[in-house]
Amino acid sequence: MAVAQGSIIKFKSRGASPAKTSAGVRVEDFEAAALPHLNELFRTAARLVGNRTEAEDLIQETYLQAWKSFHRFELGTNCRAWLFRILLNKANHHRSWLFWRKRHDSEAELENSLEYQPPINEQLGDEEVLLALEHLPRHYRETVLLADVEDFSYKEIAAIQRVPIGTVMSRISRGRKLLRAELTDVAESYGIKNEKK
Repeated sequence: MAVAQGSIIKFKSRGASPAKTSAGVRVEDFEAAALPHLNELFRTAARLVGNRTEAEDLIQETYLQAWKSFHRFELGTNCRAWLFRILLNKANHHRSWLFWRKRHDSEAELENSLEYQPPINEQLGDEEVLLALEHLPRHYRETVLLADVEDFSYKEIAAIQRVPIGTVMSRISRGRKLLRAELTDVAESYGIKNEKK
């Protein structure tokens, strides 16, 4: 996490004067409102992109966008939810870029990536849970992460994702069901049986 924090600090020092920017935003106000959420955002970014380096880049892009838009943020409102909305927008853009890049990779590189088979652990661990989470469709994965990992309320998730609360509830329910099915398959591959069947 120190690298991501260092990147933000470097960004700040390259920014406007310490007092105020042209939009009247004080650096101290931005730091006080946004930086306390850095670790939570980084954890979620790492889960979304699955790579620490890419997560650090995503966090830097998120904070850069937050800094550029901070003059529109109303101090005293939910900065955490605002930052998560920016993070998810940046993550969606990042996924689009990765999809485009993968489509343009050479056929040989694609074959090499398909041949890799990760080693099988003897116990079900965090990696398997995170991998199962990655298999969920994007909108379910994001909603489950916001609810179960980041502890946002349904109302906050609805505001972050800009969808009705009913949609949030549906996505959480379906996402958890899909995740449970993924984990059941993984557990069974290790010989762990579900006694409730």
